[in-house]
Amino acid sequence: MKSSEQLRIPAQIAVAALVAYSLGFWFTSLFPGYLPKIGGLWSAISAVVVTQVTRKDAASSASLRILGSAIGAITSAVYLTVLPFHPLGMALAIFATVMICAAINVPSHGRLAAITVIVVMVTGSLDPALSPGVNALLRFLESCIGTGVALLAVWLWPGSRHQPLDEA
Repeated sequence: MKSSEQLRIPAQIAVAALVAYSLGFWFTSLFPGYLPKIGGLWSAISAVVVTQVTRKDAASSASLRILGSAIGAITSAVYLTVLPFHPLGMALAIFATVMICAAINVPSHGRLAAITVIVVMVTGSLDPALSPGVNALLRFLESCIGTGVALLAVWLWPGSRHQPLDEA
């Protein structure tokens, strides 16, 4: 790996995380009480997860992130609408989420879906007055923000702009 490549990837990750955090914080702050720092955190985590060496790998990671986040957000919103947060309930929701991913033939999405369940349920437990549906929707949209920022970083970053889709 060339030294410029060794610098490009960490820089992409750092810049994508910073931009995603800022956008996620700003977006979530539009919803009073819904924890803008969590919005920034979740967006930044999504950017780090999706940023990959190649455009092809980043696109693949993005699809895992979005579909997994959607499944996890829906599962946790349903659970929290019916029952209050409890660690055993969270484990049950994670189990159900991973089973849903397997049942619809996307088992590789299960891990990211499970992480979304954890984030939605724990943030919901910080303030039980928050709407489970709005909380889950915000966490999903924050994942989308981070994913979009990461894809743009990989796609537009100087030095990788003129390379084929399957190369860094």
